[in-house]
Amino acid sequence: MMHTTVGWHIEMEFMEDDQHTRAAALVRLPDGSEVRAHGRASRHSIDSNQPRVGEEIAGARALNELAMQLLTKAHEEIDSASGRTSHPIHV
Repeated sequence: MMHTTVGWHIEMEFMEDDQHTRAAALVRLPDGSEVRAHGRASRHSIDSNQPRVGEEIAGARALNELAMQLLTKAHEEIDSASGRTSHPIHV
């Protein structure tokens, strides 16, 4: 049995102001396709300004969306190759 190592690089970019953080995630797959996703976080006015926390929340939400898009893409490819409908298990 031959093992192959494949790597994916995910790019994250953040845009912030005093109250909001937006995250954009991008992964380029080995087949040349790209999957993009976005996440948002808002700071309540009584919370202290902690940009890192906003980045973590917005980033996690973008990565979660990215994961769901990758699952959908994989199941569409399974369906196309097999001629049947696969049933994704969402975690």
